[in-house]
Amino acid sequence: MCGIVGYIGHGNVYDILISGLKRLEYRGYDSAGVALVAESGQLNVFKTMGKVSNLEAYCAQKDTQAVLGIAHTRWATHGEPCDNNAHPHFSEDGKLAIVHNGTIENYQILKDALAEHGCNFYTETDTEVLVQLIEYIKVQNNCELIDAVREALKQVVGAYAIAVVERDNPDQIIAARKSSPLVIGIGDGETFLGSDGTPFVEYTKNVVYVKDEEIAIIRRGEPLKLVDFNNKESKVNVDQLQLSISQLEKGGYPHFMLKEIFEQPMTLTDCIRGRVVNGGEHVMLNGVFTNIDKFKNVNRIIIVACGTSWHASLLGKQLIQDMCQIAVEVEYASEFRYSNPVITDRDIVIAVSQSGETADTLAAIQIAKSKGAFVFGISNVVGSSIPRETDSGTYIHVGPEIGVASTKAFTGQVMVFTMLALSVAKLRGTLTEEQIKDFASYIVRVPELVEETLALDEKIRHLSLIYTYARNFMYLGRGYSYPVALEGALKLKEISYIHAEGYPAAEMKHGPIALIDSEMPTVIIAPKDHLYDKIVSNVQQIKSRGGSIIAIVTKGDTVIKELADHVLEVPEVPECLTPIITSVPLQLLSYYIAINKGKNVDMPRNLAKSVTVE
Repeated sequence: MCGIVGYIGHGNVYDILISGLKRLEYRGYDSAGVALVAESGQLNVFKTMGKVSNLEAYCAQKDTQAVLGIAHTRWATHGEPCDNNAHPHFSEDGKLAIVHNGTIENYQILKDALAEHGCNFYTETDTEVLVQLIEYIKVQNNCELIDAVREALKQVVGAYAIAVVERDNPDQIIAARKSSPLVIGIGDGETFLGSDGTPFVEYTKNVVYVKDEEIAIIRRGEPLKLVDFNNKESKVNVDQLQLSISQLEKGGYPHFMLKEIFEQPMTLTDCIRGRVVNGGEHVMLNGVFTNIDKFKNVNRIIIVACGTSWHASLLGKQLIQDMCQIAVEVEYASEFRYSNPVITDRDIVIAVSQSGETADTLAAIQIAKSKGAFVFGISNVVGSSIPRETDSGTYIHVGPEIGVASTKAFTGQVMVFTMLALSVAKLRGTLTEEQIKDFASYIVRVPELVEETLALDEKIRHLSLIYTYARNFMYLGRGYSYPVALEGALKLKEISYIHAEGYPAAEMKHGPIALIDSEMPTVIIAPKDHLYDKIVSNVQQIKSRGGSIIAIVTKGDTVIKELADHVLEVPEVPECLTPIITSVPLQLLSYYIAINKGKNVDMPRNLAKSVTVE
């Protein structure tokens, strides 16, 4: 959510900033801007509502010469999307400019206090309040910018990643973070700044992940310096960025979402690699086996997540309960953090987030740790906040996901939960060695079975034409297929803007069946499992009311095939692995319906890839 880019060095500052903003477009935004400091000390700020291309057009006739700069893509929180509210923001004296991700929760209190001292405000944003506060402290104390930033942040309540530049100092950028990601790239005589590593991946792989309540002092010709709010210097740890340019390009596909759907055989292979060993006879998840006592003696597991990760977590619950005989609860992280949860030191809290930066999930982690729970993280982004904040965990290793609507991250999360459940089952002896071996042998086949499922692409593309202009959809599933129904409905909502709801199929008769008519398509996820006969009854109930049915079934199905209007057949797998297979046709269906409607599937309206604010 939002994106920050910064650069100081010998390159073309404006071009590097614009290129970086384009790399961050996947995060979601409604406006963009740059602040450029020239060698003479002149500070120019250019910003526009809309896409980065709008900003480029606006700047075409402007003076963009600079020796350093910061840039931003904004996703509105305080104040409507417009040119005036776009970042960067000025201090009132015009000497400072700031870009900011996150929210300043006490901005109104600070704003009122500054107004009493004569400060005027020209935007509706919380960010302008912060830059005015920094200016006020700097002037009142006649201090350096770093000291003013440090003192200002001590007064701030909220989440932020910021970068500040000064008109009279063309050799310095000050940056800081709390609960919002910030990464610094170290090049040869140049330094980069980003919300993640994508803006500068082609320039350097040497990165520093700024920690919470750290301030970065980036000065031309000097080593990077990190200090805390008490001006105590921190050690600078340089890591290697695990990212390549090819991962950030479409590779011949029209959209990132379609590319990422078709990448799933490869990404699932990467997810499994090194974790299913001995020729497929054994599952080894290091995050579990380095914490054997915690998992052997656990009393209860609580999984916290948001959005698609929450749907994967519902599947994680079923997997762990079925295989490990452990009580599992799944909570929305946004509700968990305010629910005064009852947690003990015998509980394990599993935090799940694709980005590793989800604000609500990070807050849930802090609460769980404060109550003595062991916290295990599942994330995709190496170096993100959740892996650093948790006691242990595992990466899903599916590579950068650019499309806002998650696809390969979802299947990667479900695969990790499957391997986690098998690992814990081995420790606790709740599955036999033969059972574990059977599951493991199927896990290594999943990538090829997903590849086989992707062969439905052309059929689904034609099917989508029939349902493009439906106004509502219902998705139904039972057991392991219920969370798949939720995820299928979410995908359709996210990118096509068609209203869709997912339900446990048995709950249909407790209200939703009133919606069934010839205008309401129903998607049934009905693989051959222990609840198959039950869902056949649900299909019959829909047909008797004139409903149109799209069914996802196991190859060779004959019963539902006779009842449904359209059938998509997928390979047979053990019940616990069906969600990975059955979710793929639903991803494709959502994609093609959205494309038929002319929607921007990679950057749907109002959405952001990484939700770093409440």
